[in-house]
Amino acid sequence: MSKFYIPTLGAQSWQALLAEPTKQWKTSYSARTLAYSWECEKNKNGGLPPEIAELFGHDAELLIAIPEHRVSLGDVGRESQSDVFAIIRANNRTVAVTVEGKVSESFGPTIKDWYTDPSPGKQKRLAFLCELLGLQFPPPDDLHYQLFHRTASAVLEANRFKTDDAAMIVHSFSPKNKWFEAYADFLNLFGLSAKWGQLVGKKLPSGRTLQFGWAKGDPRFLKA
Repeated sequence: MSKFYIPTLGAQSWQALLAEPTKQWKTSYSARTLAYSWECEKNKNGGLPPEIAELFGHDAELLIAIPEHRVSLGDVGRESQSDVFAIIRANNRTVAVTVEGKVSESFGPTIKDWYTDPSPGKQKRLAFLCELLGLQFPPPDDLHYQLFHRTASAVLEANRFKTDDAAMIVHSFSPKNKWFEAYADFLNLFGLSAKWGQLVGKKLPSGRTLQFGWAKGDPRFLKA
């Protein structure tokens, strides 16, 4: 994981950072849509897309945003790669935020599919993620693994950057809010009820608040 970053020169700068730059960089796909949305707003609304700013409050300010940010999950396995990692200041608090962009794409394999006949490495990783998030191990089979490691990434980066809180945000550009139910089922595990356009949160064992949000992106960026 590189620790050197350079400013973007517009949305096109994001393409080279993708795992599969040619396949993923297409109009109406989440990677391209998200990039144009965030780049369009970087000089407005405190540097945040308005729907993201609204989640955190009227005084929300973007301190830094890093596209396709990779976070080690404490082992030799594959890193978690967030579409955007951001540090946001709001209400006199700083928040380490991982952002998952979505249009029609799913959240990937369920725990059942990912954890079939698990290797010792997978057993160790899932146990670590659950402990970090204050969840019982093993978690329910029908939840999506991506939501676990993306949320854990926010917590790990909150620890690393010593922010006050952590947050995992789904930035959805789907007109039908596809996969909202999967997100809501994941939040149920924390005893939380998912709501569009509103943050909900829970205290972690560490004392930090972990927040979740579902932001509805501007559909005009689907044509960018």
